[in-house]
Amino acid sequence: MTVATMHPRSPVATIKAYVALTKPRIIELLLVSTVPTMVVARNGWPSLRLLILTLVGGTLAAGGANTFNMYLDRDIDAIMERTKNRPLVTGAVSPTEALIFGICLEITAFLVLGLGVNLISAWLGLAATAFYVVIYTMWLKRRSKQNIVIGGAAGAVPVLIGWTAITGHLAWTPVLLFAIIFIWTPPHFWALAVRYRDDYEAANVPMMPVVASLKRTTTEILVYSVIMWALSMLVGPVASLSWVYAISALILGAWFNGGAFQLWRKAQRDEADVAGAMKLFHFSITYLTALFVMMAVDVLIRHH
Repeated sequence: MTVATMHPRSPVATIKAYVALTKPRIIELLLVSTVPTMVVARNGWPSLRLLILTLVGGTLAAGGANTFNMYLDRDIDAIMERTKNRPLVTGAVSPTEALIFGICLEITAFLVLGLGVNLISAWLGLAATAFYVVIYTMWLKRRSKQNIVIGGAAGAVPVLIGWTAITGHLAWTPVLLFAIIFIWTPPHFWALAVRYRDDYEAANVPMMPVVASLKRTTTEILVYSVIMWALSMLVGPVASLSWVYAISALILGAWFNGGAFQLWRKAQRDEADVAGAMKLFHFSITYLTALFVMMAVDVLIRHH
């Protein structure tokens, strides 16, 4: 019996535990890509009502998916140092409570998006959750070294939701933005996995750094980073953006690839650069945020 279950939980502690189930830091990153996508689709600021409803619906859908992920992964979360303090491990929330909470979040998300935005956005949110929970968490994560490569598609869906919230249909621009996040996910996550390799090995999760050499892992990181850079440069002409975005994408991509190259070069000398991997991981978050923000800035400057 854990300490959390031996003593009554305060309302504040309970709320914090439920919020933690949704992985709010991950949701923040998802929303960072949604708002600029809506600005690009609208060629200006969308209505405040539509923006809020889309963000609320997206937050609830992502929160539900992350809750299901914690519910299903509570056994390996207890083994890993990085995740041992999650609510289901400490007992702050019971598995049944978490499952009910996740279901409620998904139902509410579908209603908010379906009634407040449009049905295509609602179904995209539900599809992303199903993909993340069933394909990634239940199937790939514990079976394939390509887990995060394929599973990363779920994290790229918010741009599709943001675009369809404005236009009601898909186009080449949101597909390209989806591809950027899809390709960004492996180097982002593998850099973190280099740091927590022992954790994943102990939990028997076949992340790339566990089942492949450091040389192979860093080579994959570099290859994906180059592809991501190329895709980011295509956004300008496809979305009719100006030199403001083009220069930003060029500089940000060069910086990202520089970090990936340094990591790769040290690995070729059999040097495990954990600090460099974490530096790349943290910069990858800055990169994605800045790239999408500059898309919005480009649009807003031209339509001021």
